[in-house]
Amino acid sequence: MIHSRKDMQYCEELFKGFYNIGATADGGVTRLGYTQTEDQMHETLIAAGRQMGFTEMADEVGNTYICNSAEDNYYLIGSHLDSVVEGGRYDGVAGVIAGMMVLRWAKEDGLNVPIRVGAFRCEESSNFGCCTIGSGLITKEVYKQDIEGLVAKDGRLLGDIFEERGLNIRPKKIEGVRQYLELHIEQGKVLNECHTKIGIVSTIAGPIRYNMYFHGMAEHSGTTPMMMRNDALCAASEVVLDVERIGQRESMYQSVATVGVLHNRPNAMNVIPGEVQLGIDIRGIDRASLDRIEKGVLDSARTICRKRKVQLIEEKLSSIPPIEMTKELETKLEEVARRLHISNRIMVSGAGHDAMSFAAICDTAMLFIPCDKGNSHNKMEFAAIEDICNGARVIYEHIRRENQ
Repeated sequence: MIHSRKDMQYCEELFKGFYNIGATADGGVTRLGYTQTEDQMHETLIAAGRQMGFTEMADEVGNTYICNSAEDNYYLIGSHLDSVVEGGRYDGVAGVIAGMMVLRWAKEDGLNVPIRVGAFRCEESSNFGCCTIGSGLITKEVYKQDIEGLVAKDGRLLGDIFEERGLNIRPKKIEGVRQYLELHIEQGKVLNECHTKIGIVSTIAGPIRYNMYFHGMAEHSGTTPMMMRNDALCAASEVVLDVERIGQRESMYQSVATVGVLHNRPNAMNVIPGEVQLGIDIRGIDRASLDRIEKGVLDSARTICRKRKVQLIEEKLSSIPPIEMTKELETKLEEVARRLHISNRIMVSGAGHDAMSFAAICDTAMLFIPCDKGNSHNKMEFAAIEDICNGARVIYEHIRRENQ
């Protein structure tokens, strides 16, 4: 689809406004949730909204909304402005910019429909080890019991941070949302390699996460015979390979299993490892497959530790079911993309998003746009302005068609 120079320039200007916030020496950005850097991102969004004559609102947990109306029964177009450590500039930001494009087009066309652009706090788990905090709190969909006790990277408790900022850890539930619509970079290679411009998400994968702690015996590596060892790292290593094997076995169901964290103590050349921690991430859209992976990993770890006489402690961090998007909206967005002659495909999301929170309270849809080579969560992350405009136009035309 061909976009006007004015539209492309406006999108580029919005992006440039965010560009240097949280910039790191290696070329990426660090914009952790509930920090001053994330605050700067929200202040920049507010300034952009005011420049276009829109009003802003903030809720009890610090989420920001740019509005063309204070009426209820509004369309909410949202995403996030925080990032992972040393992350990229398009994750989340592209969706907020798309929302601003929709507001601008509605104003130019005189479309009298209540629309709000939401920037939700702390979507990434990088600061507190828990994702979608801002959207999860206002929809009552945070899958964490001790939310106040979450600890930030600087050692402060989330509850204390909320108190310092005058926020409410137990806010009232958001109301008045007619539909929630989110644009996001794919964070994968499918759209790129299939030369497709829009992905319409049918399901968001549910993550199951564990910490596993292996306690063996740290002894001298030169004086302890091989058959007399309780090596925690060897036990954990077997589990790592079994996680991969079980994940590969279930891959036909679009499930994945990953060991993304490994801490070894004392981590010395001449000492048999005495303690090891693994962080295990299981994701998929098929509940039965997820259950099989979880059971397989637990059974494997327990068997290996019994065999090696290593103590195993299991800590289940989260278990979120796969989230279905609204089928009717999926069909409508597919039709709009077809009418605009923008190539599209139905696909699943392996990553979590704010849309997961809203699916429980209103009709919800999500669009993906390509990101170069699938790069995400690093400085190489890139999405074309044209693709952001494509996704924004699909959302806008959907809203316009519903209100003709």
